[in-house]
Amino acid sequence: MKTQLFGKDFIAEQDWSREELETALDVAMDLKRKFLLKIPTPYLLHQTLYLLFFFSSTRTRTSFEAAMDHLGGNAHDLPSDKLQISHGDTPKEIGKILSSYGHGIAIRHCDWKEGNKYLREVAKYSTVPVFNMQCDIYHPFQAMADLLTILEKKKFLKRRKIVMSWAYASSYTKPISVPQSFLLLLTKFGADVTLAYPKEFELMPEIMKMAKNNTKNEGGSIEIIHNMKEAFENADVVYPKSWGPLVFTADPIKATKIAAKYKKWICDEKIMKLAKKDAIYMHCLPADRGIEVTDEVIDGPKSVVYDQAENRLHVQKAILALTMGGR
Repeated sequence: MKTQLFGKDFIAEQDWSREELETALDVAMDLKRKFLLKIPTPYLLHQTLYLLFFFSSTRTRTSFEAAMDHLGGNAHDLPSDKLQISHGDTPKEIGKILSSYGHGIAIRHCDWKEGNKYLREVAKYSTVPVFNMQCDIYHPFQAMADLLTILEKKKFLKRRKIVMSWAYASSYTKPISVPQSFLLLLTKFGADVTLAYPKEFELMPEIMKMAKNNTKNEGGSIEIIHNMKEAFENADVVYPKSWGPLVFTADPIKATKIAAKYKKWICDEKIMKLAKKDAIYMHCLPADRGIEVTDEVIDGPKSVVYDQAENRLHVQKAILALTMGGR
């Protein structure tokens, strides 16, 4: 078990070795048991984590705040519009100043071609760990919660058909970070992943290259298809969600017109019947009900969306404890 994680950033799952990620999952399970048994876990007593949000949040904000409470520390909510970033505070100043006040900096910045660059720049100048609460490229804490949920429900990954599928949503052009982090993490653990999407919704070429390299190192496979029904056939895990055609076009008007061509990419009871009888339905939330997924599926017996949401808390506590506390 890898334990020398003190001071390490968590910006992308690809930055951590499989051994380090397995350590985090082990610790997450231990913390989850202790949480259920109401065993105190004051591993970050009197420590401060800054939460810098450029993008709205429900689960991420509340789970990070709760995580620091459970670990004995404090979380300070910093909406970007309440700071002086628009008046000249640079990533260098944010990194240097906040790290001199506290023990960790967590950032959510999803603007295309800006978010990850901003996080890396803050991390360059920070003397404490920097955590990615979601950027334009990665959503590593969500992927860790996803993996923990699959392991809890399915016990192992080998010989499982795990499907990450695009689904239609009309609300807004959603970040591409969830499917990219999911693909990277699952292939890092040797899973067989089926990636399904309309041709305009491909993932970043550099992400695909890393994922394919993961399969060479860890086994597993990646199958890419452009048919949702075909993807769902005989699946053990299905994860249909929307993301924008950002590699194809970042123009929101064009993106909306493109997505409108694929309104039939919805997860309903009919398509769920193509998966295995014991298949599970996953979604990171929020979902566009009636458009992206029907109520019968997301509220049905195969849905594990609330388990996923809860597991965000436990994986975050584990990674915060290992990097801000630990040895």
